[in-house]
This record gives sequence, structure tokens and C-alpha cells, in this order.
Amino acid sequence: MTEIPDARAYRGYADLARAQTRGRDYEIVVERKPESRIAVIAPHGGGIENGTSEIARAIAGVDFSLYLFEGMRPSRNYLALHLTSHCFDEPECLELIAGCPYVVAIHGCAGPEPRVLLGGLDVKLCAELGVAIDAAGVPAFTRGHRFPAVHPNNICNRGARGRGVQLEVTESLRVADTSAFVTAVRSVLLSLEDDTDPDASRS
Repeated sequence: MTEIPDARAYRGYADLARAQTRGRDYEIVVERKPESRIAVIAPHGGGIENGTSEIARAIAGVDFSLYLFEGMRPSRNYLALHLTSHCFDEPECLELIAGCPYVVAIHGCAGPEPRVLLGGLDVKLCAELGVAIDAAGVPAFTRGHRFPAVHPNNICNRGARGRGVQLEVTESLRVADTSAFVTAVRSVLLSLEDDTDPDASRS
């Protein structure tokens, strides 16, 4: 049996692409909405962190740009394809988010209780999303967890303003009804489209 490369050894997308084959082991989906300033991304979609592609697609809807990096392997997608967020530099993703002031990255984490752990350098947006998610009946935490996402090279922070938001969604929520969570996130993001000066109001 061929040994599967461990994604923890990858320094970036180039290493992953040498070890894995697009169209067989993974696929990339990019749906651009040029009129929107928001990108919703799932860098560990498909079989890597189950449910994150579906959540990202539901949040993006027809309004926001969407990026998915999706594991397609029959097994062990996480081991072979989980490129850590501060090393995630896939060119199509970087090109998309370079023109977006707001980037929201959807990730999956372990957890027996439905909850969302928020991080990223866009502290104001992180707080607004946390309040909305919590009000929708899903416990949301913006501090005191192990996913702060404050590394400047974290993919959520590589948009036009150099700061974004990361949402770590526990597995118990990802396999449940996510409609209230999705609606809460969308409501906040839709309000951003009317914000003519993002740096003034969300610095």
C-alpha cells in the first residue's frame, strides 16, 4: 500500500499539489460575485472537515463570493489534505480574497456540544457575528478557546484589509440543523454590503 503523505509536513499549497492530484484527491470551487465585497471560504471542505463546504455554500448563497477546497479521497482526507490555515496559500483562493475587504473562513473542530468558536484579526466583525450567532440559540465564543486565528498569514486574514474572521464549527453542529446559525451569519454579512467605508466603522 502506498504511504499517504502527512499534510502536517506541507509548507504550502505547492507541497500539497506535488503530493496530491487535483480532480482525483481534491477539487477547488470558485464562485465569484464581483458586486460583493465578501468572500466565504472553506479551505478544508469536502471530506477534510465534513460539513464545512455545505455551511460555506449556504452562507454565501447568491450574494457573496465562495471558495471551497474539497477533499475527494475515499478515506483519510484530513491526514493527506489538511493544509494548516497559516500555510494555506492556494493561488485561486488568494486571488479571490485579494479584492474582498471581508473574508469569513468556515472550519470544523471536534466538540460534543453545538457551538461556534470565533477568531481572526477583524475583532469588530468577530464580535458582531458572535452576538448574532448566540442570539440565534447557538453558543458562540470569541475568546478562551484554542483557535484565535491571529496569525497574519492565516487565510482568513489575507483579504484586502489584512484581517478577517474564522468560524470553527463543532462537529455536533455540523451534522445537525445549521439553518439558524447560517441565517444569523448571513444577516450580519448582508448588513456589511451597505457599509461604504469598512475601515471607518470596523477598524
